[in-house]
Amino acid sequence: MNPLLPLDDAREQLLAMMPAPTARDTLALADAWGRVLAKPLQASVAVPPEANSAMDGYALNTADLDGTDNLPVSQRIPAGTAPAPLQPGTAARIFTGAPIPAGADAVVMQEDTRQDGERVYIPVPVQAGQNIRPRGQDLQAGQPLLAAGERVSAQAMGVLASAGIDRVDVYRPLRVALLSTGDELVQPGQPLAPGQIFDANRFLLTGLLQQSGVTSIRTWQVADTAEATAQALREAAADADLILSSGGVSVGEEDHVRQQVEALGELQIWRIRLKPGKPFAAGQVQGTPFIGLPGNPASSLVTFYLLALPALRRLQGLTPQPVQALPLPAGFTRTQPIGRDEYLRVRLDAGRLVPQGNQSSGVLSNSLQAAGLAHIPAQTTVVEGQPLAFLPFSLLSA
Repeated sequence: MNPLLPLDDAREQLLAMMPAPTARDTLALADAWGRVLAKPLQASVAVPPEANSAMDGYALNTADLDGTDNLPVSQRIPAGTAPAPLQPGTAARIFTGAPIPAGADAVVMQEDTRQDGERVYIPVPVQAGQNIRPRGQDLQAGQPLLAAGERVSAQAMGVLASAGIDRVDVYRPLRVALLSTGDELVQPGQPLAPGQIFDANRFLLTGLLQQSGVTSIRTWQVADTAEATAQALREAAADADLILSSGGVSVGEEDHVRQQVEALGELQIWRIRLKPGKPFAAGQVQGTPFIGLPGNPASSLVTFYLLALPALRRLQGLTPQPVQALPLPAGFTRTQPIGRDEYLRVRLDAGRLVPQGNQSSGVLSNSLQAAGLAHIPAQTTVVEGQPLAFLPFSLLSA
Protein backbone atom coordinates (compact mmCIF):
# COMPACT_ATOMS: atom_id res chain seq x y z
CA MET A 1 0.00 0.00 0.00
CA ASN A 2 1.33 3.46 -0.90
CA PRO A 3 2.49 5.74 1.93
CA LEU A 4 0.10 8.40 3.17
CA LEU A 5 0.21 11.62 1.15
CA PRO A 6 1.10 14.81 3.10
CA LEU A 7 -1.79 17.27 3.32
CA ASP A 8 -0.03 20.11 1.49
CA ASP A 9 0.94 17.79 -1.37
CA ALA A 10 -2.61 16.46 -1.59
CA ARG A 11 -4.04 19.98 -1.73
CA GLU A 12 -1.57 21.04 -4.43
CA GLN A 13 -2.37 17.98 -6.54
CA LEU A 14 -6.10 18.43 -6.00
CA LEU A 15 -6.05 22.06 -7.13
CA ALA A 16 -4.06 21.12 -10.23
CA MET A 17 -6.79 18.62 -11.13
CA MET A 18 -9.58 21.22 -11.08
CA PRO A 19 -10.38 22.77 -14.49
CA ALA A 20 -10.91 26.51 -14.78
CA PRO A 21 -14.54 27.45 -15.44
CA THR A 22 -15.52 28.52 -18.94
CA ALA A 23 -19.32 28.89 -18.97
CA ARG A 24 -20.42 32.48 -18.36
CA ASP A 25 -23.55 34.56 -17.88
CA THR A 26 -24.10 38.28 -18.35
CA LEU A 27 -26.33 39.46 -15.53
CA ALA A 28 -28.04 42.65 -14.47
CA LEU A 29 -26.15 44.08 -11.50
CA ALA A 30 -29.19 43.54 -9.24
CA ASP A 31 -28.93 39.78 -9.88
CA ALA A 32 -25.17 39.46 -9.44
CA TRP A 33 -24.79 39.12 -5.67
CA GLY A 34 -22.61 36.16 -4.73
CA ARG A 35 -21.53 35.39 -8.29
CA VAL A 36 -17.89 35.24 -9.38
CA LEU A 37 -16.67 37.80 -11.89
CA ALA A 38 -15.39 36.44 -15.18
CA LYS A 39 -14.01 39.78 -16.40
CA PRO A 40 -12.28 42.65 -14.57
CA LEU A 41 -14.19 45.89 -14.14
CA GLN A 42 -13.04 49.50 -14.06
CA ALA A 43 -14.75 52.83 -13.49
CA SER A 44 -15.79 54.54 -16.71
CA VAL A 45 -16.59 57.81 -14.92
CA ALA A 46 -15.26 59.76 -11.97
CA VAL A 47 -17.22 59.43 -8.71
CA PRO A 48 -18.45 61.96 -7.89
CA PRO A 49 -18.54 63.26 -11.48
CA GLU A 50 -18.20 66.85 -10.26
CA ALA A 51 -17.35 68.54 -6.98
CA ASN A 52 -20.30 68.62 -4.60
CA SER A 53 -21.24 69.78 -1.15
CA ALA A 54 -20.71 67.53 1.86
CA MET A 55 -23.10 69.62 3.96
CA ASP A 56 -26.26 71.67 3.90
CA GLY A 57 -25.02 75.24 4.10
CA TYR A 58 -23.62 78.05 1.97
CA ALA A 59 -21.14 77.95 -0.89
CA LEU A 60 -18.85 80.94 -1.21
CA ASN A 61 -15.44 82.16 -2.25
CA THR A 62 -13.24 82.62 0.81
CA ALA A 63 -11.68 85.74 -0.71
CA ASP A 64 -15.08 87.47 -0.52
CA LEU A 65 -14.98 87.24 3.30
CA ASP A 66 -11.96 89.50 3.50
CA GLY A 67 -13.14 92.36 5.72
CA THR A 68 -16.73 91.18 6.15
CA ASP A 69 -18.67 88.45 7.95
CA ASN A 70 -21.79 88.53 5.78
CA LEU A 71 -22.72 88.09 2.13
CA PRO A 72 -25.88 88.39 0.08
CA VAL A 73 -27.45 85.08 -1.03
CA SER A 74 -27.63 85.01 -4.82
CA GLN A 75 -29.02 81.52 -5.61
CA ARG A 76 -30.36 78.28 -4.16
CA ILE A 77 -28.80 74.96 -5.27
CA PRO A 78 -30.66 71.72 -4.41
CA ALA A 79 -29.08 68.36 -5.20
CA GLY A 80 -29.71 67.25 -8.76
CA THR A 81 -29.67 70.74 -10.28
CA ALA A 82 -27.04 72.50 -12.37
CA PRO A 83 -25.99 75.76 -10.66
CA ALA A 84 -25.12 79.03 -12.30
CA PRO A 85 -21.62 80.41 -11.65
CA LEU A 86 -21.38 82.09 -8.27
CA GLN A 87 -21.81 85.85 -8.53
CA PRO A 88 -18.73 87.60 -7.09
CA GLY A 89 -19.21 88.80 -3.54
CA THR A 90 -22.19 86.52 -2.85
CA ALA A 91 -23.00 83.16 -1.28
CA ALA A 92 -25.24 80.38 -2.58
CA ARG A 93 -27.62 78.36 -0.42
CA ILE A 94 -26.56 74.77 -1.11
CA PHE A 95 -27.67 71.30 -0.02
CA THR A 96 -25.79 68.04 0.55
CA GLY A 97 -24.77 66.44 -2.73
CA ALA A 98 -25.46 69.51 -4.85
CA PRO A 99 -22.78 70.59 -7.37
CA ILE A 100 -20.41 73.35 -6.31
CA PRO A 101 -20.95 76.42 -8.49
CA ALA A 102 -18.02 77.76 -10.48
CA GLY A 103 -16.27 80.46 -8.46
CA ALA A 104 -16.97 78.89 -5.02
CA ASP A 105 -14.13 77.29 -3.05
CA ALA A 106 -15.75 76.43 0.31
CA VAL A 107 -19.01 75.44 1.96
CA VAL A 108 -19.95 76.64 5.43
CA MET A 109 -22.40 74.33 7.18
CA GLN A 110 -25.67 75.99 8.08
CA GLU A 111 -25.16 75.42 11.82
CA ASP A 112 -22.24 77.89 11.69
CA THR A 113 -24.26 80.60 9.97
CA ARG A 114 -27.18 82.92 10.57
CA GLN A 115 -29.45 84.08 7.75
CA ASP A 116 -31.10 87.47 8.02
CA GLY A 117 -33.35 88.26 5.09
CA GLU A 118 -31.33 87.96 1.89
CA ARG A 119 -27.97 87.93 3.65
CA VAL A 120 -26.06 85.20 5.47
CA TYR A 121 -23.81 85.93 8.45
CA ILE A 122 -20.71 83.79 8.90
CA PRO A 123 -19.03 84.41 12.27
CA VAL A 124 -16.57 81.48 12.02
CA PRO A 125 -13.23 81.10 10.16
CA VAL A 126 -13.58 79.54 6.71
CA GLN A 127 -10.85 77.66 4.83
CA ALA A 128 -10.72 77.00 1.12
CA GLY A 129 -11.85 73.45 0.30
CA GLN A 130 -13.81 72.81 3.48
CA ASN A 131 -16.94 70.66 3.16
CA ILE A 132 -16.36 70.11 -0.55
CA ARG A 133 -16.14 66.64 -2.03
CA PRO A 134 -13.81 67.03 -5.00
CA ARG A 135 -14.49 65.43 -8.36
CA GLY A 136 -13.23 61.82 -8.33
CA GLN A 137 -12.85 61.76 -4.53
CA ASP A 138 -14.16 58.17 -4.46
CA LEU A 139 -13.21 56.87 -7.92
CA GLN A 140 -11.20 58.13 -10.86
CA ALA A 141 -12.26 57.30 -14.42
CA GLY A 142 -10.34 54.22 -15.54
CA GLN A 143 -9.60 53.10 -11.98
CA PRO A 144 -9.67 49.28 -11.53
CA LEU A 145 -12.59 48.21 -9.37
CA LEU A 146 -12.78 44.42 -9.24
CA ALA A 147 -10.62 41.69 -10.73
CA ALA A 148 -11.83 38.55 -12.44
CA GLY A 149 -12.14 35.84 -9.82
CA GLU A 150 -13.68 38.08 -7.14
CA ARG A 151 -17.09 37.34 -5.70
CA VAL A 152 -19.65 40.12 -6.06
CA SER A 153 -20.48 41.36 -2.56
CA ALA A 154 -23.13 43.85 -1.48
CA GLN A 155 -20.41 46.50 -1.16
CA ALA A 156 -19.18 45.69 -4.67
CA MET A 157 -22.71 46.10 -6.03
CA GLY A 158 -22.89 49.56 -4.51
CA VAL A 159 -19.49 50.60 -5.88
CA LEU A 160 -20.28 49.26 -9.35
CA ALA A 161 -23.62 51.06 -9.36
CA SER A 162 -21.91 54.31 -8.33
CA ALA A 163 -19.69 53.97 -11.40
CA GLY A 164 -22.70 53.44 -13.67
CA ILE A 165 -22.10 49.73 -14.29
CA ASP A 166 -25.41 47.91 -14.76
CA ARG A 167 -24.34 44.51 -16.16
CA VAL A 168 -21.50 42.14 -15.29
CA ASP A 169 -19.99 38.98 -16.78
CA VAL A 170 -19.89 36.15 -14.25
CA TYR A 171 -19.14 32.44 -14.23
CA ARG A 172 -22.10 30.12 -14.18
CA PRO A 173 -22.85 28.48 -10.83
CA LEU A 174 -21.40 25.05 -10.16
CA ARG A 175 -23.63 22.01 -10.33
CA VAL A 176 -22.58 19.61 -7.58
CA ALA A 177 -23.68 15.99 -7.29
CA LEU A 178 -23.69 14.92 -3.64
CA LEU A 179 -23.58 11.16 -3.04
CA SER A 180 -24.32 9.59 0.35
CA THR A 181 -23.23 5.96 0.47
CA GLY A 182 -24.19 3.28 2.93
CA ASP A 183 -27.08 0.92 3.57
CA GLU A 184 -27.08 2.03 7.18
CA LEU A 185 -28.13 5.59 6.34
CA VAL A 186 -31.70 6.78 6.89
CA GLN A 187 -33.05 10.25 6.17
CA PRO A 188 -34.21 12.29 9.18
CA GLY A 189 -37.91 11.88 9.82
CA GLN A 190 -37.90 8.19 8.91
CA PRO A 191 -37.95 5.40 11.51
CA LEU A 192 -34.61 3.82 12.44
CA ALA A 193 -34.27 0.07 12.12
CA PRO A 194 -31.62 -1.81 14.12
CA GLY A 195 -28.15 -1.03 12.80
CA GLN A 196 -29.21 2.18 11.04
CA ILE A 197 -28.21 5.81 11.62
CA PHE A 198 -29.50 9.12 10.33
CA ASP A 199 -27.63 10.61 7.36
CA ALA A 200 -25.90 13.60 8.94
CA ASN A 201 -23.34 14.06 6.17
CA ARG A 202 -25.88 14.87 3.46
CA PHE A 203 -27.09 17.83 5.49
CA LEU A 204 -23.67 18.83 6.77
CA LEU A 205 -22.24 18.91 3.25
CA THR A 206 -25.33 20.56 1.75
CA GLY A 207 -24.92 23.37 4.26
CA LEU A 208 -21.19 23.65 3.64
CA LEU A 209 -21.75 23.76 -0.12
CA GLN A 210 -24.42 26.44 0.21
CA GLN A 211 -22.15 28.38 2.55
CA SER A 212 -19.53 28.21 -0.22
CA GLY A 213 -21.83 29.75 -2.83
CA VAL A 214 -23.07 26.53 -4.46
CA THR A 215 -26.80 26.71 -5.18
CA SER A 216 -27.30 23.77 -7.56
CA ILE A 217 -27.00 20.55 -5.56
CA ARG A 218 -28.47 17.19 -6.58
CA THR A 219 -28.33 14.40 -4.02
CA TRP A 220 -28.13 10.62 -4.37
CA GLN A 221 -28.66 7.93 -1.74
CA VAL A 222 -26.41 5.09 -2.90
CA ALA A 223 -26.79 1.49 -1.79
CA ASP A 224 -23.70 -0.49 -0.80
CA THR A 225 -23.36 -2.43 -4.04
CA ALA A 226 -20.94 -2.06 -6.90
CA GLU A 227 -23.80 -1.80 -9.41
CA ALA A 228 -25.67 0.95 -7.54
CA THR A 229 -22.44 2.88 -6.98
CA ALA A 230 -21.43 2.68 -10.63
CA GLN A 231 -24.89 3.81 -11.78
CA ALA A 232 -24.92 6.79 -9.40
CA LEU A 233 -21.43 7.84 -10.48
CA ARG A 234 -22.37 7.65 -14.17
CA GLU A 235 -25.53 9.70 -13.64
CA ALA A 236 -23.66 12.25 -11.53
CA ALA A 237 -20.84 12.59 -14.08
CA ALA A 238 -23.36 13.37 -16.82
CA ASP A 239 -25.22 15.94 -14.74
CA ALA A 240 -22.66 17.81 -12.61
CA ASP A 241 -19.47 19.86 -12.65
CA LEU A 242 -18.24 18.09 -9.50
CA ILE A 243 -19.07 14.81 -7.80
CA LEU A 244 -18.75 14.99 -4.01
CA SER A 245 -19.30 11.79 -2.04
CA SER A 246 -19.14 10.83 1.60
CA GLY A 247 -18.19 7.32 2.60
CA GLY A 248 -17.16 4.32 0.56
CA VAL A 249 -13.53 5.36 -0.02
CA SER A 250 -11.82 3.34 2.71
CA VAL A 251 -10.50 -0.23 2.53
CA GLY A 252 -13.55 -2.23 3.61
CA GLU A 253 -15.27 -4.82 1.43
CA GLU A 254 -18.40 -2.65 1.31
CA ASP A 255 -16.48 0.49 0.30
CA HIS A 256 -17.39 0.46 -3.40
CA VAL A 257 -16.85 4.10 -4.34
CA ARG A 258 -13.09 3.93 -4.74
CA GLN A 259 -13.19 0.83 -6.92
CA GLN A 260 -15.96 2.19 -9.16
CA VAL A 261 -14.22 5.53 -9.61
CA GLU A 262 -11.17 3.62 -10.81
CA ALA A 263 -13.35 1.52 -13.13
CA LEU A 264 -15.14 4.52 -14.65
CA GLY A 265 -12.30 7.03 -14.59
CA GLU A 266 -9.20 7.56 -12.52
CA LEU A 267 -8.32 7.85 -8.84
CA GLN A 268 -5.40 10.25 -8.50
CA ILE A 269 -5.34 10.86 -4.73
CA TRP A 270 -6.09 8.35 -2.00
CA ARG A 271 -5.24 8.29 1.72
CA ILE A 272 -3.91 11.45 3.36
CA ARG A 273 -1.52 11.81 6.29
CA LEU A 274 -4.31 13.48 8.22
CA LYS A 275 -6.35 12.92 11.38
CA PRO A 276 -9.28 12.90 11.07
CA GLY A 277 -9.66 12.30 7.35
CA LYS A 278 -7.13 9.70 6.22
CA PRO A 279 -9.42 7.93 3.68
CA PHE A 280 -9.78 10.99 1.43
CA ALA A 281 -9.89 10.35 -2.32
CA ALA A 282 -9.99 12.40 -5.50
CA GLY A 283 -9.89 11.83 -9.21
CA GLN A 284 -12.31 11.95 -12.14
CA VAL A 285 -15.31 9.97 -13.38
CA GLN A 286 -15.83 10.10 -17.14
CA GLY A 287 -14.11 13.49 -17.19
CA THR A 288 -15.98 15.01 -14.23
CA PRO A 289 -13.89 15.87 -11.15
CA PHE A 290 -14.54 13.59 -8.18
CA ILE A 291 -13.85 14.22 -4.48
CA GLY A 292 -14.51 11.46 -1.98
CA LEU A 293 -14.77 12.48 1.67
CA PRO A 294 -14.61 10.00 4.55
CA GLY A 295 -17.90 8.76 5.94
CA ASN A 296 -17.33 9.78 9.56
CA PRO A 297 -18.91 13.22 10.00
CA ALA A 298 -15.99 14.93 11.76
CA SER A 299 -13.68 13.63 9.04
CA SER A 300 -16.03 14.99 6.39
CA LEU A 301 -16.08 18.38 8.10
CA VAL A 302 -12.30 18.62 8.37
CA THR A 303 -11.51 17.36 4.87
CA PHE A 304 -14.15 19.60 3.36
CA TYR A 305 -12.54 22.70 4.85
CA LEU A 306 -8.93 21.67 4.22
CA LEU A 307 -9.26 20.07 0.78
CA ALA A 308 -12.67 20.16 -0.88
CA LEU A 309 -13.33 23.86 -0.27
CA PRO A 310 -10.13 25.11 -1.99
CA ALA A 311 -10.99 22.84 -4.94
CA LEU A 312 -14.55 24.20 -5.07
CA ARG A 313 -13.22 27.74 -5.16
CA ARG A 314 -10.94 26.88 -8.05
CA LEU A 315 -13.87 25.35 -9.96
CA GLN A 316 -15.97 28.45 -9.25
CA GLY A 317 -13.27 30.67 -10.75
CA LEU A 318 -12.38 32.38 -7.48
CA THR A 319 -8.87 33.72 -7.11
CA PRO A 320 -7.07 31.52 -4.53
CA GLN A 321 -6.69 33.23 -1.17
CA PRO A 322 -5.10 30.83 1.32
CA VAL A 323 -6.33 31.18 4.88
CA GLN A 324 -3.59 32.51 7.13
CA ALA A 325 -3.46 30.49 10.34
CA LEU A 326 -3.33 32.44 13.60
CA PRO A 327 -0.61 31.43 16.11
CA LEU A 328 -2.32 31.00 19.47
CA PRO A 329 -1.08 29.30 22.65
CA ALA A 330 -2.17 25.77 23.47
CA GLY A 331 -4.27 25.36 26.58
CA PHE A 332 -3.41 21.66 26.90
CA THR A 333 -0.55 19.19 26.85
CA ARG A 334 0.02 16.28 24.44
CA THR A 335 2.83 13.89 25.40
CA GLN A 336 2.32 11.18 22.77
CA PRO A 337 3.06 12.17 19.15
CA ILE A 338 1.19 10.55 16.27
CA GLY A 339 2.31 9.91 12.71
CA ARG A 340 -0.30 12.13 11.05
CA ASP A 341 -1.04 15.85 11.00
CA GLU A 342 -3.93 16.29 13.39
CA TYR A 343 -6.59 18.97 13.29
CA LEU A 344 -8.42 19.31 16.58
CA ARG A 345 -11.80 20.98 16.96
CA VAL A 346 -11.02 23.60 19.58
CA ARG A 347 -12.62 26.39 21.55
CA LEU A 348 -10.95 29.55 22.82
CA ASP A 349 -10.57 29.73 26.59
CA ALA A 350 -8.93 32.94 27.85
CA GLY A 351 -7.12 33.22 24.52
CA ARG A 352 -5.84 29.62 24.61
CA LEU A 353 -6.77 26.71 22.35
CA VAL A 354 -8.58 23.94 24.19
CA PRO A 355 -9.87 20.72 22.56
CA GLN A 356 -13.66 20.80 22.45
CA GLY A 357 -14.98 17.51 23.76
CA ASN A 358 -14.40 14.06 22.30
CA GLN A 359 -12.16 14.21 19.22
CA SER A 360 -13.45 10.95 17.71
CA SER A 361 -14.05 11.19 13.95
CA GLY A 362 -17.62 10.07 14.60
CA VAL A 363 -18.41 12.99 16.91
CA LEU A 364 -19.88 16.04 15.17
CA SER A 365 -21.75 17.78 17.98
CA ASN A 366 -18.60 19.36 19.42
CA SER A 367 -18.28 21.44 16.24
CA LEU A 368 -21.22 23.51 17.50
CA GLN A 369 -19.09 24.92 20.33
CA ALA A 370 -15.75 24.80 18.51
CA ALA A 371 -14.29 28.04 17.15
CA GLY A 372 -12.09 26.33 14.58
CA LEU A 373 -9.30 23.83 14.00
CA ALA A 374 -5.90 23.67 15.69
CA HIS A 375 -3.06 21.96 13.84
CA ILE A 376 -0.66 19.58 15.57
CA PRO A 377 2.06 18.57 13.08
CA ALA A 378 2.88 14.89 12.72
CA GLN A 379 5.41 13.43 15.16
CA THR A 380 5.19 16.36 17.58
CA THR A 381 4.12 16.78 21.17
CA VAL A 382 2.37 19.77 22.70
CA VAL A 383 3.42 21.72 25.78
CA GLU A 384 0.87 24.04 27.32
CA GLY A 385 1.51 27.58 26.15
CA GLN A 386 3.33 26.72 22.93
CA PRO A 387 1.91 28.34 19.78
CA LEU A 388 -0.29 26.24 17.51
CA ALA A 389 -1.66 27.18 14.09
CA PHE A 390 -5.34 28.03 14.54
CA LEU A 391 -7.80 28.10 11.63
CA PRO A 392 -11.07 29.78 12.70
CA PHE A 393 -14.18 28.42 11.06
CA SER A 394 -15.15 32.05 10.33
CA LEU A 395 -12.04 32.49 8.16
CA LEU A 396 -12.20 29.04 6.57
CA SER A 397 -15.72 29.68 5.35
CA ALA A 398 -15.25 33.34 4.36
